[in-house]
Amino acid sequence: MAATAAYLQRGEALDYRNTTEETIPHGVILTIGTRVGVTGCEIPPGQLGTLHVCGVFRVKKTDTAAMTMGQTAYFDGTGVTGTSGDTAIEIGYIAASAEAADETVLVKLNG
Repeated sequence: MAATAAYLQRGEALDYRNTTEETIPHGVILTIGTRVGVTGCEIPPGQLGTLHVCGVFRVKKTDTAAMTMGQTAYFDGTGVTGTSGDTAIEIGYIAASAEAADETVLVKLNG
C-alpha cells in the first residue's frame, strides 16, 4: 500500500509553542533543531504563536567581511555570518550583497 498524506498548510509559517517562562518578542530568530524561524508575533509563555520559516529578513550581520548575493548564510546565535562553525546553523542565503561595514544583511530563509 502506498503512503498517504493530507495537505494542511503552505508551510511558510508554523505554529510554535513558547515552552519558556518568558515572553518571546516579535522578530526573534529561534533555532528549531537544525533549522531556524523568525517569530511573527510576541509569544507569551505557554501560548502558540507564528514562526516564519520562509521569506526574506533583514538580520544583524556579525561577519566582518563583505557578503555576496547567493552566498550561504549561517546563524551564529547573535546574527548572520558567511562562515560555518561548530555552533552555526545554516539559515539560508544572502538575498542582497552587503559591504564589510554594513551592520545588517538581507537573508532568504531556507524554509
